Amino acid sequence: MVTPYDVDPGKLIEKLAEELKKIENIVAPEWAKFAKTGAGKERPPVEKDWWHTRAASVMRKVYLSGPIGVSKLRKKYSAKKNRGHKPERVYVGSGNILRKILQQLEKAELLKYVEKGVHKGRIVTGKGEKLLNQAAKNLGGEIKKEVKRVEVIKEPSLKKNN
Repeated sequence: MVTPYDVDPGKLIEKLAEELKKIENIVAPEWAKFAKTGAGKERPPVEKDWWHTRAASVMRKVYLSGPIGVSKLRKKYSAKKNRGHKPERVYVGSGNILRKILQQLEKAELLKYVEKGVHKGRIVTGKGEKLLNQAAKNLGGEIKKEVKRVEVIKEPSLKKNN
């Protein structure tokens, strides 16, 4: 059986975003067309359906990372800010966007909030896991390919030995 671990993440997110567009609870708010995805970004996203793509990406991250909260997701979606001549600095992603997406995914019963010992956060429900596995299964032929490592042979230097 093909799982989300086995397929290319980019293609899985595209496929999952198409499935999430069909769910009526997952809709971008009015302010989303003006919002940047983090303080490190210079401009808002250009794509029209970026909300669904981000929701699919968040759902995949929650599936892979177990109970995870907004704070950890903000770090995963961080970006380096271009500060001109000053050194670059990493800024975390937008918490409001991630929080709203998590709430919408919970309302659609794809995620749920749990506390496992000291860990608390969202996990994927059975319905969400079924959706992820179905998207991965539809991509079945496009399994992630491993890159073979090739040993590089150094050419002799052109310097003359005196």
